[in-house]
Amino acid sequence: MKNLRHNLLRQLTSIGIIIFGIIVISLGLVLPKVLLPVYEKNIYNYLRNPLDFVDSEIGSNEILTDVAYIFITRDDNTIISENFFQIIDLEPTQVLASINDDYGKFRYKANTYYFYTSGEDNVSKIAITDGTYINQIERDVVFVIFPVLLITLLIVLALIISWARRLVLNIYYLKDKVANIDNEEYMKMYKSDYHLDDELNALSKAIDEMHIALKTQEDYKNQMYQNLSHEFKTPLTVMKSYIEAMEDGVLSKEKGIAVIEEQVLKLENKVYSLLYLNKLNYLKEGDNYEESDVDLTPILKASIEKFKFENPNIKWELRAKDKEIFKGTFDMWEAIVDNMLNNFIRYADKSIKIVIKNDEITFYNDGPTIDESVIYEVFTPYKKGIRGKFGLGLSIIKKSLYLMGYDIDVKNEKKGVTFRIKRSI
Repeated sequence: MKNLRHNLLRQLTSIGIIIFGIIVISLGLVLPKVLLPVYEKNIYNYLRNPLDFVDSEIGSNEILTDVAYIFITRDDNTIISENFFQIIDLEPTQVLASINDDYGKFRYKANTYYFYTSGEDNVSKIAITDGTYINQIERDVVFVIFPVLLITLLIVLALIISWARRLVLNIYYLKDKVANIDNEEYMKMYKSDYHLDDELNALSKAIDEMHIALKTQEDYKNQMYQNLSHEFKTPLTVMKSYIEAMEDGVLSKEKGIAVIEEQVLKLENKVYSLLYLNKLNYLKEGDNYEESDVDLTPILKASIEKFKFENPNIKWELRAKDKEIFKGTFDMWEAIVDNMLNNFIRYADKSIKIVIKNDEITFYNDGPTIDESVIYEVFTPYKKGIRGKFGLGLSIIKKSLYLMGYDIDVKNEKKGVTFRIKRSI
C-alpha cells in the first residue's frame, strides 16, 4: 500500500505543480499582455487630463512629473517642459515627426512612448510619457498574483495529499474485498462500505454482487455435480445389478440384455444432451453461429409423428400454415421441437397443442402445473424442477433460442402449462 500511496501522491503532486505552472504562465505573462489595451486606455486618460492646465509659460513652470510636455504656439515656436529630456531621449522635432494622430504610441531604442495631443486656436499641446507606468502596473499585478498563487498551491497540495491518502485507503479496501471475494466470511468481514462514495461505492456494490453470484454459482455447481452423479450412477447401478443377476442365473440373458440396452440408451441420451449443450456454449462464445430461413411446419409434423406412438391416448393438435418461416438453423429448431415434445409427452394428460400465430409459437399440454417456486428455474441446467426431476432439455431449448435471437417464457394455466416462443426485442 505504501508504494501505491507514494506513486499516486507523486502523480497527483506533479499534476498540481503542472497546473500551478500553467496558471503562473497564464496570469504572469499572458494576462498582462491581454490587459495591455486597458492599461493603455488608462494612460491616455492620464495624459489628457493635465493638458487643460498647461499654458504657454510651461517653460518657466517647474513641472516635476513623469509626463513631459510640448507646447507649439501660433508662431510655430516649440516650448518643452523642464523634465522633457529626463523622460524621453529624443529631440522635440523627432518626437513631432513620430506623432501622426491625436493620441497613440511610438517606439525608439526598444522603448515605447505614449502621447496625447490637444489643440485650440492653432495652439497645440502634447503630453508624452514612457512605458514606466505600464511596466509598473504589470509588475504590481505579478507581485500581487504570485503570493496568492503560492498560497493556493500549498492549499491545493495539502488537499491533494489528504484526498490521495483517502483514495489509496479506499482502493486498498476494495483490493482487500476482491482478494477475499470467495471467502465464506466475506459478508461478515465487509458489513459496511467503509468511507466510499460515488463511483467507488458503486464498484464496491458491484464486488458484493459478484461475491453473491460466485457463491450462487458455487452452490449451483455443487448441486449440479450431485445431480449428475445421481443421473449417471442410477443406470450404471441398474446395469451392474442385471449383469450380476445374469451371471447368477437368476435372470435370462435376453431379459437382462434388453434392460441393459434400455439403460445404455438413457445414458447415451444424457451424454448427447451434455455434448449438445456444450456445443451451444461454444457457438455462443466463439461467435460461430450463422442463421438462415427455416420452415418450421415440416419439423413440427415430423416430430409429432415421432412422439405420438409413445402415448396413443394423447390428442395432438397443430395449428400452422403450410409454410412458417423462422430465423435460425434446421438442426437447432429440430432439437428445440424434439426436446419440447419429449418433455410434454412425459407430463401431458390427454392433449398437446401447438399454435403458430403472429410469429409466435405456443406449446401447450394439459398435464400438471409447475410449482411456482421453481417455475423460473426450469430452464436452468441440472436444476431440479417438475416433480423433483431435472434434465437438460429445457436448458437446450433456452440456449438455442437465445443464440437465434428468440426468447421463451412459461406460464401455468388453470389446467396445464403453456410455453411461448417469440422474437427477442
